[in-house]
Amino acid sequence: MLSAISRSALSTYRGLWLPAQVAVRAMSSSGGPGSPYTSLAISQPAEFITHVELNRPEKRNAMNKAFWSEMVDCFNAIAGDPDCRVVVVSGAGKLFTAGIDLMDMASDVLQPEGDDMARTSWNMRRIIAKYQDTFSVIEKCPKPVVVAVHGACVGGGVDLITACDIRLCTQDAWFQVKEVDIGLAADVGTLQRLPKVIGSRSLVNELALTARKMYADEAKSSGLVSRVFADKEAMLAGALEIAGEIAGRSPVAVQGTKVNLIYSRDHSVAEGLDYMATWNMSMLQTADVMKSAQASMEKKSPKSIVFSKL
Repeated sequence: MLSAISRSALSTYRGLWLPAQVAVRAMSSSGGPGSPYTSLAISQPAEFITHVELNRPEKRNAMNKAFWSEMVDCFNAIAGDPDCRVVVVSGAGKLFTAGIDLMDMASDVLQPEGDDMARTSWNMRRIIAKYQDTFSVIEKCPKPVVVAVHGACVGGGVDLITACDIRLCTQDAWFQVKEVDIGLAADVGTLQRLPKVIGSRSLVNELALTARKMYADEAKSSGLVSRVFADKEAMLAGALEIAGEIAGRSPVAVQGTKVNLIYSRDHSVAEGLDYMATWNMSMLQTADVMKSAQASMEKKSPKSIVFSKL
C-alpha cells in the first residue's frame, strides 16, 4: 500500500532522519484515548510538524457540533505552541470530508432560539459568526497550514481548505461548493476566500451558483491546488516533505511571511509595504538572520541551523 513512498529517499528534518514511510504511518495515527478531541486526531510525524486529521471516517468526516468548537481549540493551541512550526491537515478514511453534518447541526441552524424575529435573528447571527471562526482560526494561526485532500471535499470542506496556505490533492479528489443545493448561500468563508484563491471570477461564480463538481485537473489548472498526487500515500509524503522544508527555516521568517502575505492580500500594495516595513523594523533584529546568512556562505542547508523556538 505504501510502496510508492517506500521508494522515496530518507527525508531530513533539522538533523532528524526519518524514513518517509514511517512518517506517513505516524501521520495516520489516531489521537488515542487521551485525546481532548472527538472529531480530530493530532500527531507529530516529525520535529516541529503537527498533523491534524479529520477523524470521523465512519461518518465521512462530516462536520458535527464537536468539530466546529474543537477546530478553534486545536488551532488556538497550535498558534501558541513553540514546538510546532507548520501544520498538515488531512482526512481519515476514504475521503477528506462530506461537509456539514446536517443531522447533528439541524437544531442550531434550523431552530435558533429567540422570543421574536429580532432576537432570533441576533442569535442566528451569533451562531453563524461562531462557525466562521472555525475556519478563520486557521488563517489567523501564524503557523503555515498545508492541507492534503483525497476523495470528496464538499461544502464546509471548501470553506476549510481556502483558509489554508498550501493545498494539495490526489488524482481522485473533487471539490464542490454544495450550499445552493441545500437552499442556502455559503456563509463560513468560501464566498469570501475562493475568489482570492482562484483568479477567474467567472469560474468562482459558476462553481458557487451551480454546485457542480470540480475535479483534480481543473483544480490544479485554476490554482485551487498547487500539486496533484497519484494517491493518498504519495500525497501525505509530499505534504510532509513540504512541511519539513518549512519547519527547517527560521520560525521568525516563516511566521512573518505568512502574516504579511495575508495582510497584503486584503490591502493595497502601498499599505502592504508600509506594514512590512513596520513589521521588519523589529523582526530583522533576530539572530536568525546572521545564522541563516552564515549557513548560506558556508553552503549549508537551512535545516542544519538550530533556531530558537518561537
